[in-house]
Amino acid sequence: MASDIPSDWRGQLDLRAELGRIDRERADTQKLLRESEKFIAEEHKLLAEARKLNRDRWLAPWALLASLLGGTVVAVIGHLWR
Repeated sequence: MASDIPSDWRGQLDLRAELGRIDRERADTQKLLRESEKFIAEEHKLLAEARKLNRDRWLAPWALLASLLGGTVVAVIGHLWR
């Protein structure tokens, strides 16, 4: 009965080395996955901050207008009550 396994199989197939390589690759993959999750979380925070700044940019003129209007109303009322 002839075997399909070559006679020098020990030099060609080192299961311990292969398992070690697979474990290292899995560890590297897990590390990269954690780093990706950190970057995604940071991206979400930055996008939320950008939306807030964009909203504030549009609110600023309205706040300025409201304070000028309020100041004018107070000045007119103060002038009329003298």
